[in-house]
Formats: sequence, structure tokens, C-alpha cells
Amino acid sequence: PQIRALIDDEFPKAEFNIEGHPTEEFLALVEQHQPDQVTLVPDDPSQATSDHGWNFIADAAFLTPIVKRLKKGGFRVSLFADSDPGGVNAARDTGADRIELYTGPYGSCHSDSIKAAKELEKLGKTADAAFAAGLQVNAGHDLTVDNLPALAKRIPALAEVSIGHGLTADALEYGMAGTVGRFLGACGW
Repeated sequence: PQIRALIDDEFPKAEFNIEGHPTEEFLALVEQHQPDQVTLVPDDPSQATSDHGWNFIADAAFLTPIVKRLKKGGFRVSLFADSDPGGVNAARDTGADRIELYTGPYGSCHSDSIKAAKELEKLGKTADAAFAAGLQVNAGHDLTVDNLPALAKRIPALAEVSIGHGLTADALEYGMAGTVGRFLGACGW
């Protein structure tokens, strides 16, 4: 409740997202702090960061009741997703509102234009399938002011991007306000 109150008081236009693996402890944390959005990741809770998305077909029986519980609580639900258009309908069938595209492979090869173009097209095809299935699309992991413009151009209807480390690192050089402005500009927002 304190985090929710701080955001509502200090940043009334900001959304509050909690991301994590859906253990019972995580779900209790979500229910206690009342975020706007919950992003579910398949990683072991002890991992430092996400490195893959859900296998929506194999994990459907696990995810569906969790998504239902979160939706009943009034939360928007996003599921972390690899670039796989074939799994999008199974993601939708869990009841989720969004997928968050795992952009790590795209971010890690951005300096190689041929590889980056291939990864970008895989992300784009997955986003196209998600939109066709009625899902909104978020993106996140290894995104920078250098690789965001091409992503935003290929997927102009992105609902949000998660930056994290890139934003924090750039803020050391450009300050927080300057960095946020640079990232918003890179997205075309």
C-alpha cells in the first residue's frame, strides 16, 4: 500500500508494474501493493534478470489460473514472450491482456545490422500476431536509444517499453530528466 500511495501522490500519471515469477509469495506481493500491471516471467526467482519468455503452449495449464486470479483482482496482465508468432494465440487463451516481447537477442546484436534486422523482423511478426489475436504489446530487455527507433518504427503500436539498466546507465552521463527525454524521443513519443 505504501508504494501505491507514493506513486499516486508523487507521480499520478505513472503506471506501477510489478514483474516476477508467479510464486505464491510474488502473488501476495502483487495483491498487497496493487500495481496497474503485473508482468509474469518464467525465470527462476533467484535469477538476476529475465533471459527467455514463456512457452505458452506448454505452460498454459500453469498460467491460466494465475492470470484468472490476477484479472479477478483487477490487474492488467502481461506475459513475457519470446519471438514466436506461433505461441501468441495460446498466450491470449490464458486471459492475458498483453505480451512483453523479450528483446534481448535484438539488443545484443544491434551492432551487426544483418542479425539485428533478422531479430527485428522476428519481433515484428510476433507483434503482428499478437495484435491480430487482440493482445497489446510491450517490449523490454537491452533496449537503448540506439536500437529503440527501429523497434518503434517496426512496431508503432507498442504500448510500453521497459528499459531498466540502459536508462540507469545513461542517467549517469545525461541526468535522469535528459535520459528520459532521450528515450522518449527514441520511441517517437
